[in-house]
Amino acid sequence: MRCDGRRPQKVYRIMVVEDDVKIAQILSDYLEKYGYRVVCVSDFQDVKSEFLAVSPDLVFLDINLPYMDGFFWCRQIRTMSSVPVIFISARSGDMDQVLALEHGGDDYITKPFSLDVVIAKVKAVLRRAYGEYSVGAADTTAEVYELDGLYLDRSRCTMEWRGKAVCLTPKEFRLLDILVRRPWQVISRNELLEALWDDVDFVDDNTLTVNVTRVRRKLEEIGIEGAIETVRGWGYRMICPWRDGQ
Repeated sequence: MRCDGRRPQKVYRIMVVEDDVKIAQILSDYLEKYGYRVVCVSDFQDVKSEFLAVSPDLVFLDINLPYMDGFFWCRQIRTMSSVPVIFISARSGDMDQVLALEHGGDDYITKPFSLDVVIAKVKAVLRRAYGEYSVGAADTTAEVYELDGLYLDRSRCTMEWRGKAVCLTPKEFRLLDILVRRPWQVISRNELLEALWDDVDFVDDNTLTVNVTRVRRKLEEIGIEGAIETVRGWGYRMICPWRDGQ
């Protein structure tokens, strides 16, 4: 049951990958109070199989795990799903947070953490991925958006150009979608931060930079280089270099 007495429209499944039993239990108990269904991983040698069995809507992933670290398992998850991943770790350095995002994470929480912040981040991530701010909720008139041969597929969270396609995480898709729909227009960092994260006060400035870097790399994977231009002191813009190569 939810603390406010209301039942959620959908019971989201959350998988907790945390080898500290006490922390895992605290997270599980608190999340379940808010109506979420929680599964704690028990086999840290085969997190991938447990992920496939649970098919979660959100993953909490510790970095320091037995056998393989959280970065490894996040990469494994990203080979088969764009489900949101929130890293939890006692590591508080900027580089650890950057690495977490570069390996496919969507957010980062440091231990010891506030349970109120945990719930706020869960709600924000789920809204972005599946709710009112999800990539499929903003424009229901077209599942596929096209800009001069570059196709963005909302339903599959993919982009495609000249027959080459690549999968994106929900945040990556949202970021690219904003830039593609306003080509050559400079989008401020603040606008992008507010569009991608509800609780911007808890988001490090490097987080946006990392996500932009990830989108640039995925554009390069399908043969598009130099598409996102950095406008120093302001933000980013899509300059559509593939137009000349068609």
